[in-house]
Amino acid sequence: MTTQLDGLPVVVIGAGPVGLAAAAHLTERGLPFTVLEAGDRPAASVRQWGHVRLFSPWRYNTDAAARRLLADAGWIEPAPEVLPTGAQLADEYLQPLADLPSLKPHVRYGARVQAVTRLGVDRVRTAGRDTAPFLVRLAEGDDILARAVIDASGTWTTPNVLGASGIPARGEDTAAAFIEQALPDVLRADRDRFAGRRTLVVGAGHSAANTLLFLAELAGQAPGTSVVWAIRAASAARTYGGETADALPARGAIGTRLREHVEAGNIELVTGFSVHSLTPTVDGQVTVSDGTRSITADRIVSATGFRPNHGITSELRLDLDPILGSTRALAPLIDPNDHSCGTVPPHGIDELAHPEAGYYAVGVKSYGRAPTFLLATGYEQARSVVAALAGDWDAARDVQLDLPETGVCNSNPVLGETTISANDGGCCAPAAQPAAATGRGLATGLSGGLLSAPLTLLPVADASGEQSGGSCCG
Repeated sequence: MTTQLDGLPVVVIGAGPVGLAAAAHLTERGLPFTVLEAGDRPAASVRQWGHVRLFSPWRYNTDAAARRLLADAGWIEPAPEVLPTGAQLADEYLQPLADLPSLKPHVRYGARVQAVTRLGVDRVRTAGRDTAPFLVRLAEGDDILARAVIDASGTWTTPNVLGASGIPARGEDTAAAFIEQALPDVLRADRDRFAGRRTLVVGAGHSAANTLLFLAELAGQAPGTSVVWAIRAASAARTYGGETADALPARGAIGTRLREHVEAGNIELVTGFSVHSLTPTVDGQVTVSDGTRSITADRIVSATGFRPNHGITSELRLDLDPILGSTRALAPLIDPNDHSCGTVPPHGIDELAHPEAGYYAVGVKSYGRAPTFLLATGYEQARSVVAALAGDWDAARDVQLDLPETGVCNSNPVLGETTISANDGGCCAPAAQPAAATGRGLATGLSGGLLSAPLTLLPVADASGEQSGGSCCG
């Protein structure tokens, strides 16, 4: 049976920032759509790190179509130079956007996507493929037919494993009760899990650095709290980065503070450590081994990055890069061995297309394992894809993205500030080059400076103890 694609909705998976941006553009284009969100409200993943303050101000964290729709409804835009927390991004922007009368009836919560395929057509069959609608199956059993699918489901729910070989370490699954995902709220909501305990942090990115700094602060408040930091590298130099010579002063301050804590003995650094096995002990702790050395702790924070879940689209014909898991066309443009977040060239529909016509991954999922994603990039992806679905190919291919070559998101180096001065450059404004070459280390903010290590949020503490961060520009 042939089903006409015309009249079927575009299904958007995920009601986060980029998914709702796609919905806003679909609304402006007059295209029918349904947004499927696994959580019980918008931005469920963002709310998981709601205590974190972004390094980019409001003006870089909202989508143009979304702003237009919100403004028409009387929304008062937040001060453009203020740095929002994740919770503020969700409550003051994404929730009002999802609640607009033009969007709200089309957003479905508690809808976890189990699989995306073609109606009556598996991965092998070619005949009739392009005219068959997409079948989106939900975990509760419902099937939804769609003319196209925009997958903005993100990667937050699929963190990388602790195992150094890319697969779970031996015993990692059975030791799951000891493991925390990246960016726990150490000083507030999750304090009781860390106070008075020994915590092992695994990872060399900024989510690891953030957690280490706040654990060190907690150790000064709660007797018996101790911190161990394990990295695979022989030195922590890449995490310390350029420090005072960093193109991003606030990020350089993170490296400086972290190094000072290590040198003072507040944080025990273990280098050259690759996690091979985890073994719970009889006294309620867990021992982590690299095969020759062991570290025993009460809690483990896994700050090893994230990866996309392509399992739900296993029956679609996707052209995925074998290394990053992005589209093959996008991979060389975002490769963290060659690019920082600000050196990624503008890209849109052509770089996001698969052999499976009508399926597009946008947002952080489109980057696969590359940690160089920015919210501004995701918004432009959504705009380009929706323009193509509307048949406006000139607009779809007119991709414009103005990013600094350094790939940094500058914030006022005064850690107590929650705004960015116009004279400070701000997030996504060109940053001053360091006085001396600092190499291509993780924290330098230079072109190619991310190497292959995960970079998520870049948190620091303000005067109130809040965490501050951002994955480049969100």
